[in-house]
Amino acid sequence: MTLAEVVSGNAAPTVTSDMKLEVVVIPVSDVDRAKAFYGRIGWRLDADFAVDESFRVVQFTPPGSPASVHFGIGLTSAKPDAVSTTYLVVSDIETARAELLAKGVEVSDVFHRAGPGQPPIQGRDPEGRSYVSFATFNDPDRNTWLMQEITNRFPGRVDADATSFVSLADLAGALRRAAAAHGKHEERDGGRHDENWPDWYAEYIVAEYKGKTLPL
Repeated sequence: MTLAEVVSGNAAPTVTSDMKLEVVVIPVSDVDRAKAFYGRIGWRLDADFAVDESFRVVQFTPPGSPASVHFGIGLTSAKPDAVSTTYLVVSDIETARAELLAKGVEVSDVFHRAGPGQPPIQGRDPEGRSYVSFATFNDPDRNTWLMQEITNRFPGRVDADATSFVSLADLAGALRRAAAAHGKHEERDGGRHDENWPDWYAEYIVAEYKGKTLPL
């Protein structure tokens, strides 16, 4: 393969290795305090390894997440509160906020944006659009987490050959949205019971997940 082929776009396609985001390192000033906080909000403790006083790593994984966080001693030179606006995707922003409040976490009010870069507007998006409703919370070191409600992905942002849910809550949310949409589908059909509702649910859930046109 020559440089000219690469620049012109005539080069043969190459196989790209998977690069899966596994861990994000966050800085903390008090490891045990941070460990207590993330345990309290329901994140799974995966590891706590201390080699000596100069090195310790604690790993937590948010519910339903394929990626984890590390914090500890000797991991990063970043100062506490240096991490801001790290995204946590949720399927129901109001429910996620209520769960954190019940665990004693200070969470911002839910807000939405009319579009990228637009100022925040109080409340969840009235149209229930994906990607535009948010809430924030901080850990004890003021590292900021931004919860974003996503119920369906834009086209091209998921594996076109797979549909998967990483938690019971996500699957349950998809079923509830399908049930609500199917109710409107039956109303449009004169209120007749749809005996093929399992097929309709499956089509709706897959289309929503992949960002395709939803069935009516």
